[in-house]
Amino acid sequence: MSDIKQFQVSADAEGQRLDVFLTDLLGGSRSYVQQLVKQGLVQVNGKVGKSNLKLTADSVVTVEIPEPQSTEVKPENIPLDILFEDHDIIIINKARGMVVHPAVGNYSGTLVNALLYHCKDLSGINGEIRPGIVHRLDKDTSGVMMAAKNDAAHLGLAEQVKAHSAQRTYYALVHGNIVEERGVIKAPIGRHPKDRMKMAVVFENSKDAVTHFKVLERYGNHTLVECQLETGRTHQIRVHFAHIGHPVVNDPFYGYRKMDFPIEGQALHSYSLRVTHPITGKELYFEAPLPADFLASIEYAKEHNK
Repeated sequence: MSDIKQFQVSADAEGQRLDVFLTDLLGGSRSYVQQLVKQGLVQVNGKVGKSNLKLTADSVVTVEIPEPQSTEVKPENIPLDILFEDHDIIIINKARGMVVHPAVGNYSGTLVNALLYHCKDLSGINGEIRPGIVHRLDKDTSGVMMAAKNDAAHLGLAEQVKAHSAQRTYYALVHGNIVEERGVIKAPIGRHPKDRMKMAVVFENSKDAVTHFKVLERYGNHTLVECQLETGRTHQIRVHFAHIGHPVVNDPFYGYRKMDFPIEGQALHSYSLRVTHPITGKELYFEAPLPADFLASIEYAKEHNK
């Protein structure tokens, strides 16, 4: 049975987009709210609304929340680029564009669907939506990622992530010429105060975030950097480099609107992982080479900075 919710727009919320307003109130994702709007399930003062509608004070927003879908996540035969696998863990090179785990309105085509098909068992610690997932990469970030096949392995890997002993190295192509050879970006990250889909450097309701970087190559108006995370906040590298005026190339959230580079999504790649095997104690190291679209973006940067 559907659930009907009704909200009155306060003076403080006047001028907000309808989808932003509802995302804050419903606590879900903005894409889910936009789906409700597209389905005609959202009305403003009795009329079907649009996601980009700017609200006025005292307007009445009515939302019909459909009955939840089953959260059963099904195995799917999706190819995986496997770097390492044994009875306890699996290390994969995640493709750009692949979502890590299912979410509202998106229960198929994810890394979890692929892992469930490939692996007989996965750790159940993160529940039925995120089995085996110890850490995540953004949809459009490619590269090395680890998952656990049992709870003991999951706990061991998660402890290394928490203690920062699992070393993750990323490559990013960013706008501008970073003058320093290396540096540390130390700035707390939390939800953006106005756009709840985004993160931002904020000093209230935030967590400490530290990114170490060194310059690998300079291409005039663009720089290739290697990053190591001391913390693992959502969108950390993307937020930090935007904060210092060097947003990641082609970043749809934090970068520049004009995106001519031959890559879909941000030019960010999880290049390597150094971790201790959670069961055997053996030191492991994995690398995922830069994908073709990232290499093409580097060539594009070179050509357009001559």
